[in-house]
Amino acid sequence: MENGKHPSPLQLQSPPPLRQTPPWKVVAVAAIAVGVQFGWALQFSLLTPYVQLLGIPHKWASYIWLCGPISGMVVQPLAGHYSDRCTSKFGRRRPFIAAATALVTVAVILIGFAADLGHLSGDSLDSGAAKPRAITIFVVGFWILDVANNLLMAPCRAFLADLSDGDQRKTRNANAAFAFFTAVGNVLGYAAGSYSNLHRLFPFTSTQACDVYCANLKTCFLISITLLLILTVLAISTVREDPISRLSVQKKDETVPFLGFFGELLSALKEFSKPMWYLLLAMMLTSTAWFGFVLYDTDWVGREVYGGEVGGKVYDSGVRAGSLGLMLNSAVAGVTALAVMLVARGVKGGNRLWGCGNLLLAVCLAMTVWITKVAESTRRKAVASGGGTTPARGVKAATLSVFAVLGIPTAMTSTIPFSLGSIYCSSFGGGQGLSLGVLNVAVVLPQLVVSLTSGPWDQLFGGGNLPAFVIGATAAAASCVFVLALLPSPPRTDHDPSSPSVLKITISAPSH
Repeated sequence: MENGKHPSPLQLQSPPPLRQTPPWKVVAVAAIAVGVQFGWALQFSLLTPYVQLLGIPHKWASYIWLCGPISGMVVQPLAGHYSDRCTSKFGRRRPFIAAATALVTVAVILIGFAADLGHLSGDSLDSGAAKPRAITIFVVGFWILDVANNLLMAPCRAFLADLSDGDQRKTRNANAAFAFFTAVGNVLGYAAGSYSNLHRLFPFTSTQACDVYCANLKTCFLISITLLLILTVLAISTVREDPISRLSVQKKDETVPFLGFFGELLSALKEFSKPMWYLLLAMMLTSTAWFGFVLYDTDWVGREVYGGEVGGKVYDSGVRAGSLGLMLNSAVAGVTALAVMLVARGVKGGNRLWGCGNLLLAVCLAMTVWITKVAESTRRKAVASGGGTTPARGVKAATLSVFAVLGIPTAMTSTIPFSLGSIYCSSFGGGQGLSLGVLNVAVVLPQLVVSLTSGPWDQLFGGGNLPAFVIGATAAAASCVFVLALLPSPPRTDHDPSSPSVLKITISAPSH
């Protein structure tokens, strides 16, 4: 204790300096994102149509996604909090990463085999009948999967922050690597989702209760969990951590004797600097913009662009086209993530890049309205002239172009805010796990609102997806203004002779 002052409740013993961490270790940890995002991509592209095939109406489909925001608000801060203070001999982050991967495995099995398990439990094989038991199994697996993914993401990002040791350049590069591997996972996931004959790799996936679409989904999830297991085992077995001492954590506990995690969370909010608060608000607006599109993107292509009905061939073709668009989105995001490492340093710490990315997001979301109207117009003309209902080439090209261009703001949102969060929280001695977990609350809180309101809101305007997209465009434009006008540049923290480390944090017990 210095000058008679008590330490901040956020201050936590930093692990031994890791400034000479070999780049391959950062790559090994960041590569876990490939396996995680492979599964997320399958969720975003295939599961909203899948739950409708199980018998859940479109207006209720968004409620299935409530687990993501709820678990994100609770699980990521909790995982960050306890991984900050974990005294396991295996390190602070690795035990959480291993446990979360095991939970993902269980969840994927439940989701992929939900129709089969539901049939064994008594569900009808009639394609038009609701399957309540399969729905129940699917929802349980889906919630476990979201909890596990949130439990996995917080320690992974915190592990990368540990390896970066507060250096702005290393932090930015580590987050860019994570975003790049996220894009790789997305490309693989969306490519798998867009291929209609993948189930032939595993013939046993096709059953009486599981048609071709279901068998493809099951095969995709089996591939994703295999990939995640391989990457996780490689990372946690090759990248070691030095454990922190129990004494330091006990001293830390004395600063919040009764409130535990909630005291730690309140302390984190109290200690956050003004830039961190600005960052949280900006993330809330950006997340509002993104989630409405992410929730319904492939459904939008199947319904509005292709004009299909759930379960029909035209709709399925639209969903596969949407998956192809998401694959292009991820490819562009991967390239953009690498570019961020080169250009963000000289552009106000990336703030302006992120603001411009949000403006591009607003424009693309607004374009979905124009594409939908043109698709409807050309479809009416084609039907009137006796032609087919397949969208015109120009409509298809415009749709895929929007998906591809959206890869640019995708990469910026996955990279720059988390780099800023690591730097901001380091500047006031915050634990990386908890602080980044709190940042995730700003990501998922709007998702909770969107999940609760988008279904009924869309139904109020005719049951389509455009109302959610229009709200998203408005939120993205507001986020752009907020980031460019109010979000400050972070203080310089790169390790050089004139810039000391911001992670040289000490702990002392409070005086009595």
